Formats: sequence, structure tokens, C-alpha cells
Amino acid sequence: MVLKRIEELRNQNLLDAILVSDGFNIRYISGFSGETGYLYISNERHVLLTDTRYTIQAKMEAKEFEVIEVSIEKNYGMWIGEFILEDNVKRLGFEDLHMKYFEYFKFNQMWKLKEWVALENSLNSFRMVKTEEEIKKLAQAEAIGDKAFQEILNILKPGMTELEVAAELEYHMKRNGASGLSFDTIAASGINSSMPHATPTNRKLETGDFLTMDYGCVFEGYCSDMTRTVVIGKASQKQKEIYQIVLKAQLAALDAICAGKTGSEIDKVARDIIEKEGYGEYFGHGLGHSVGLFIHEEPRLSPVGNIILEENVIETVEPGIYLPGFGGVRIEDMVVVKKDGCINLTHSTKELIEI
Repeated sequence: MVLKRIEELRNQNLLDAILVSDGFNIRYISGFSGETGYLYISNERHVLLTDTRYTIQAKMEAKEFEVIEVSIEKNYGMWIGEFILEDNVKRLGFEDLHMKYFEYFKFNQMWKLKEWVALENSLNSFRMVKTEEEIKKLAQAEAIGDKAFQEILNILKPGMTELEVAAELEYHMKRNGASGLSFDTIAASGINSSMPHATPTNRKLETGDFLTMDYGCVFEGYCSDMTRTVVIGKASQKQKEIYQIVLKAQLAALDAICAGKTGSEIDKVARDIIEKEGYGEYFGHGLGHSVGLFIHEEPRLSPVGNIILEENVIETVEPGIYLPGFGGVRIEDMVVVKKDGCINLTHSTKELIEI
């Protein structure tokens, strides 16, 4: 099915061949999960090129591709140049948003091409709508995150450091079947929680702190993403007020999501609530993003999100309020977009928890 779409893309753009360099697209198209390689796809051949570290793995995973092992004697440029010559390639489609300039410069010197054709996000767009198999893997990844949240609630206490919180979350995700992390875990306490993407530090949790935990894992190649904010000790009235505004915004956005709407329409639902409560300037990021093989995919829920959502697109819904010198709240779920709503893959409670 994917190769058929590649063929359609080549025909639409009058391409003689396509060179795929983005690792996530390589995996999506071929099944190969190694870290290094290229796909060369033409009418004449479907080739996966990689080095000796991955050739056995490549032959196991990329069943529809001929696997070529590159070497110092015959590198990527030499192999692909040979294919280009044999296939009489004049127009080569390439991933201009991914390929590094030095790669392009080197290859352009080696190959005799009439035209390099920029594919922009064409290949990435293939990954927007998820299959049932992909959704099952995403759901399992998110379920692992839910389990980690339940575990951390039994561990959190004043005196723990943010780094210890992050380490515990990561340990429990891997213990429950994760192969890795979707991104660097965020564990931000006190005034640090006013930074949406704070890096965990040796700061110790104190009574009265907000603690925002944003984390995710990888299960069979697919990512999860969730955020929960708790209070260490008893929450103040202001903390309760901010938390409830964020929760109200998130629930309203979840109710509004369905296929046929744009990302900006959903973002506006949450943003309007936060702005009406007087905290609009403290919600600076977009409402959410898609998730798949990569943690930040399209389409996005943001003021400039103009892509119309389709069924079986995955989205995070993560409004927040971040007050400098005080702290911040973010609540995030991951959902599957459906015709008449969405299916929430995140099941951890969103009631304000006081530790």
C-alpha cells in the first residue's frame, strides 16, 4: 500500500526516482528500524542501503526491498550514483526538509542529474492517518505511561529531586515494556514548572510545589505523550483556580475534536477559555500535535493549524498556564480523532492530586 502511494507520488511529480533519507519515513515505507540508511525507489528497483551494523536487521525487516551493504570502498554516493546512471534518472525527488546541506552538496557533485525535486512534507503526510495496527501500538505506549503515573504517585514526597522523579518515570516505563523514551522527560517543580519545557534539575520537591510531569515512551516504534500536574502537600486557592481553568479548557477542547475541523478551530476552544479567565498571555504554545513514529508530527492544534483533521489522526491536547515566579500547570491527553468526536488513549485521572 505504501509503495503504491510512492508510485503515485512519482507519477504526479514526473519523478524518475525518489531518495528517502528521513529515518522515520524509511521505517514507515520499508519497515527498517535501524539508525542509518537511505531508500532508493524507482520503477526498476526498491533498494535499502545501510552499513554492516544493520544489514542482517535490514534483511529481516525490509522484506520488499533489496538490501545493499555500503562500505568505505563503495559508499552511499557511489551506489546511488550507479543506480541513477543505470535507471537514466533525470528528476530525483528528495527530502529537502531533512537532508543536510553537506549531503546534498556532496551528492550533487557526484551525480549527473537534470533536476533535484524538493518533496517538502509529501512523504511525512503519508504518516498522518494511522492504521488500526498503528493505533494499537500507540494505545499500548500510552498505557505504559498511565502505569508509570500510578507508580510515581506512590513514590513522590518532599525531598525528592526533579531528576529522581524523571528517573523513576523512565524506569517504570521501561519496566512495563517500553523500548525507549519519546523525548527527554520533563519533571518541573515549584517555579520551574512555569517553564513549559524545563529540564529536570537537582531541585528538591517542597511542600506547596506544583510538579508538572511530561513524559512518553516508545513501544514497537510508536510514541506516547502525556502530562499530569500535581501539588506536593495542600494546594493553595490560587493553585486550585489555575488548575481548574486548565482542566476546563482541556475538557472543552476534547469535546470539540472531530474529523472535519481544523487544528486552529480546536486550539481556539481552549485558548478562548484561558483568555476569558485573564491568563491568555500565559498560554504561549499550541494546544497539541500529532504523534506517531516521531513525537511531533502533523497536523498540529495551534492558531496556525490549517490542516483539516481526518479520522484516525492522533492528537495531543495539552493546554497550560505558566506564571513566572509562581509555577505552571499543563494537562495532556493523547486521542484518536473520529468522525463524531475522539477516543482518549490516556486514562490517568485529571482531578487535582495533592501528595
